[in-house]
Amino acid sequence: MLQQFQPRDGARVLVVGDVILDRYVYGVSERISPEAPVPVVRVTATEERPGGAANVALNVKSLGVDAQLLGITGIDAAAATLEQQLAGAGIRCEFVAQTGFPTITKVRVISQHQQLLRLDYESEYAPSDGLMSRFAQLLPGSACVVLSDYAKGSLGAVQNLIGQAAAAGVAVLVDPKGIDFKRYRGATLLTPNQREFEAVAGKCRDDGELESRGRTMCRELDLKALLITRGERGMTLIETGSGAALHLRARTHEVFDVTGAGDTVIGVTAAGLVSGYELAHAVEFANAAAGIVVEKLGTAAISLAELNRELTPVTPAARRVLEPDRVAGIVQVAREQGERIVLTNGCFDLLHPGHVEYLEQARQLGDRLLVAVNSDASATRLKGAGRPINSLASRMRLLAALACVDWVTWFDEDTPAELVARVRPDLLVKGGDYRIDQVAGAATVQGYGGRVEVLPFLAGHSTSSMVATIVAGTRK
Repeated sequence: MLQQFQPRDGARVLVVGDVILDRYVYGVSERISPEAPVPVVRVTATEERPGGAANVALNVKSLGVDAQLLGITGIDAAAATLEQQLAGAGIRCEFVAQTGFPTITKVRVISQHQQLLRLDYESEYAPSDGLMSRFAQLLPGSACVVLSDYAKGSLGAVQNLIGQAAAAGVAVLVDPKGIDFKRYRGATLLTPNQREFEAVAGKCRDDGELESRGRTMCRELDLKALLITRGERGMTLIETGSGAALHLRARTHEVFDVTGAGDTVIGVTAAGLVSGYELAHAVEFANAAAGIVVEKLGTAAISLAELNRELTPVTPAARRVLEPDRVAGIVQVAREQGERIVLTNGCFDLLHPGHVEYLEQARQLGDRLLVAVNSDASATRLKGAGRPINSLASRMRLLAALACVDWVTWFDEDTPAELVARVRPDLLVKGGDYRIDQVAGAATVQGYGGRVEVLPFLAGHSTSSMVATIVAGTRK
């Protein structure tokens, strides 16, 4: 079993490569355009995230390791957005701005958690002396270099970069692109996925042939190691001079979106190396991280807390507790399997029989029950000083232990309306004395054809009366 990941203070990873802005346009698609046989999407929200090399840097920094990013951008609003977001995450950006080129931007149109269309704004960047000179200045303070190649032109002189780092004794990790792997000769580690590897080395019939061809590639390209990511089959690490290859099984998660998973793998591996872990150990951390990130929609980074939670032995019930940004993906997988999703919410401060009966009734309305819980701050705003009595972690743990509950998550806002809009449950259920129009998110659910139900609590049971009884007892 892996130990908890502990970042090393003072270590820095220099990430160099193609910087991308990923823009997500979310909307509702309920009809076909009369102008052409294409869906009409009514836009409800837009989100922008760092992608490409920027996402690698974000994955490094989110594990508590210092990250510096060097790349080429245009002179435009997309570059300003990237710099603002990355600076807000504590990443030092060194952008070389080129006139006449747009900052690479990928726009994905998503409806009901399905990608309908992708628009790419890009032109291949010209070779940059500015990037090379800045790299030479930043290299001495770096413990590791990551080269993130999306074939957009930023790494046109990649062999020069590898040579400089090798001469300085700095490890170089490369996420390659294309079929000319000779340009990465001399790198410490190459991290292609299996499709990319086989496009260069040839189709492999089994693990033995994969390892054999991998060792040939390491020898011919003077690599210290090769990490082949293999999707649901996990990863294979081949180290020059070592014994058998290390085959890591994929962590058992439901895959929702593999976008940016390679960024997470190389970023976490680099963070592990500069934190003092051996390569095999760092790759095990990366394998665990990849299992988390594929449950998230789009390019994403994982936090140190998420990784260490994944590495901690937990009961089956505890695995039902989901990070808010992982919920939509997991729900979508269940929905694609024909399951009806029920969502309900509350503080659930002191769990009592009324709660249990109401949750059992809610579960009977569908195939999966998701319970959204007010965070501690949200519960205090709703219930007043002194509440909640039990922490968020305690409340979720108890709910997850109930047989009728499939998943538990939380929200920080006053109501779960935003979560409801993201998850789009088939049924939204609320317990207590409410009218349907008072249920947070009801209008959204009814707007796309879902149902809203109000279920009564079991008479004679309430958290408020339990608290009053406890307080009265302490005063006697």
